This record gives sequence, structure tokens and C-alpha cells, in this order.
Amino acid sequence: MVYKALVAGANGIIGKALLEELAHTPGWEARGLSRRHGDIRADLTDGPQARKALEAAADCTHLFYAAYGPGGGLAEEDTRNAAMLRNLLDGLKCAGAPLKRVVLYQGAKVYGVHLGPVSTPFYEDENPRPIGPNFYFTQQRELQARHEAGGPEWTILRPDVVVGDAAGNAMNIATVIGAYAAICAADGAAFRFPGSCKTYDRCLAQVTDAHALARASLWAAISDTAAGQAFNYVHAPFRWRRIWEGVARHFGLTTGEPIPFSLAGHMPALAPVWDVIGRDLVQPDYAKAVGWGFGDFVFGTEADVVSDMTKIRLAGYAQDADPLAVLIGAIERQQHHGVIPRIGTCRKR
Repeated sequence: MVYKALVAGANGIIGKALLEELAHTPGWEARGLSRRHGDIRADLTDGPQARKALEAAADCTHLFYAAYGPGGGLAEEDTRNAAMLRNLLDGLKCAGAPLKRVVLYQGAKVYGVHLGPVSTPFYEDENPRPIGPNFYFTQQRELQARHEAGGPEWTILRPDVVVGDAAGNAMNIATVIGAYAAICAADGAAFRFPGSCKTYDRCLAQVTDAHALARASLWAAISDTAAGQAFNYVHAPFRWRRIWEGVARHFGLTTGEPIPFSLAGHMPALAPVWDVIGRDLVQPDYAKAVGWGFGDFVFGTEADVVSDMTKIRLAGYAQDADPLAVLIGAIERQQHHGVIPRIGTCRKR
């Protein structure tokens, strides 16, 4: 039996890793869907256009939904992303696709971290729902309602701070760290953590490797124990000092104690450095290459962010990864593919 996968959000940090894993996994064939690039090109905010494009996915048995429509406040985000999933599912239904299961991705916003500090660890079935519009819950209700009406099964995976090597992703902390390290080295500056000492030394953080998440997704798509369930999927929690000093050792950088400052506010002044070290990148435009604001969000979190992993392990999935190795590997892959400059290749004298 061959499963026919459709990956929505094919050019994103999750979608890219999914397509790479599917390409060399026996028993799977995959198509990527995105707005501008991919095997199927569809604007999921446009129902009729999406329905026409999805005729090409009439044999789809599994949907991996990693698409996201950013922008606006929480209410607008909720409306837009709910409609995108609904239009995609309607299009597959109209095409007669024999869809068996949908794998959907949620983040820690499902536990309310966007509203303020939340008690941890996060448990999938114990944390009360936070107030306000939240497209994660709207999408989950959509999947549940369709399943109850005879539609496909669903499984939800909840990563946090996904680390990968997709170019142009504003929410990739490996891009932020790698670009910041390269600029520090070229400017002759120490590689100092741009958050508070509390975040650096006392708060626990977590990440999820995009390729590890992709492998977990293939399990989630066909495992009987995964049907109708939501699972946290993160790697072991860490304090930023360990990661920061490990990255510095690996790339031969000098560190120092943290200096809390806004990356989004300060790093644009380093554009002349980037113009020298980043001229041969796939995205040489400094303003578009790095999501400094995402770095501010991650490094400015002065509270533990820890998701419990018991549920997915008891369900039968236990593959894991070392977060330091994950970040170093992603930075090196991005250097190799010209997403960020190589560190230390143009050190200022």
C-alpha cells in the first residue's frame, strides 16, 4: 500500500522538512502545496481557486497541514486560518480524495503563552483553555466536527520554537542565532546573549527539530494510538547559557555576560556589515533575511516554557534529539545553502 500525502505549507519550516522526509520514506508519495511554489499552487484564502487547484490531489490519503496565514490581531488571525483549513478540506472533498487522516500542527499559544507567563509543564489534556480568539482551537473543532460527520481522522502535534533550514522564515530561531553570530564575528564583537540574565541562567526553554517533527508526523499519520489525540513534541528543556556557550565553542566565538537589548531595534544599524558578508546569499536583502523580532520574543521570555512529553511516549513514539546539536546542525545547513553567512569568514580587524 502506498500513502498519498499532501503537505500544505510546503515551503515553510515544517513543510520543507516533511517533504524531505517523505521523499526517502518507503510507502509514501508526496505533493507540496503552497501559494507560489510547489506541486500544487493554491491560495487557501480563495475557496473557488483552491477547489480548482486541489483537483490535482484527488488521490490524497493523508494531509499534513502546516500552512499559516499571518498578520492582523488574534481575531483576524483566527478567521483567516480557520477559513484556509476549511477551504482546503472542502477542496479535497469536492475532488473525491479518499482522505484518511489529517495531521495538524499547533504551538505553545494553545497553552496561552502569548497572554503571559503560564504554569508549566504543559499537559495536553489538563491545561484549561485560555481566553480569546485562537485559531488552533477553531481548526481543531473543524476537524472534530468533520470526523463526527464521517470525515477523516485527525492527529495534532504541538512543537515549540521549530528549528529548521527553510529560507525566508521569520520564525526560525536558528536563523536569528546564526545571523547574529556571523555579524558579531564580522564586527569584532563578542557573541553576547541579547536577553536578560534571568532568561539566560534561570528560565527553561525548549525547541523542536523540524526533521524530527517530520518523522513524528509520519507516525502520527498512521498510528492507531494517535487517532483523535493531541501530542506535545519537543526536546529536552534547557537553559540558554548551555546552548549559547555550546554554539560559541563550536564556531570559535568569544562570549560575555548577557546585555538585554532589542534585536529588532538595534540590528538594522548593522546593515553595512551584512552588505559585506551577505552579498552572495539566497536573500541578500538584510531587511527580509532575518526575523529579529522573533528573537526578541524568544530571548525576552522570562518564564519557564516546558511541555510534558509523557503522552506521546506512552502512545508509542519516543524518538528524540539533542537541542544543542539541533541548533548547530540547522545553522550549518543554512550556511551551506546560503541562507545565512558563514561565521567568521570576514572578521573586522
